[in-house]
Amino acid sequence: MASRQTPLGRGPRTQLGVIDYTLAKRALLRDAMRGTLGLTDLCDAHPELIRAAKHVGEPTKTDCPVCGKEKLVLLAYVYGESLKADSGRVWSIATGLRLAAAHPGACCYVVEVCTTCQWNHLRESFTARRKVAAG
Repeated sequence: MASRQTPLGRGPRTQLGVIDYTLAKRALLRDAMRGTLGLTDLCDAHPELIRAAKHVGEPTKTDCPVCGKEKLVLLAYVYGESLKADSGRVWSIATGLRLAAAHPGACCYVVEVCTTCQWNHLRESFTARRKVAAG
């Protein structure tokens, strides 16, 4: 993975339940290379996701695995009942992790997006097990 930064530091990040979707991504790309999936199956980002990627996305140093023309950008979406109106909004990665950490049961989903070919994939998800002091 291109970016293994720890916006919350080592302590709080370890208190978030983390799911990494790298293996699912590899399988998807493998199937595309074999010809069992077409570009329309891979590059199907919703226009709102592309818009968010252009305006809120954080650039990475990783080339798009599909087109190779653009660097991927990362977005964070946070969901949780206690977030009220902020639930389901797009955030920077650091803000998304802080919000999830501060609200037990909240989930932060990190999505990678190519704004050129519209590749998108869930990269990681974080779930707050308990309230974590963010800072």
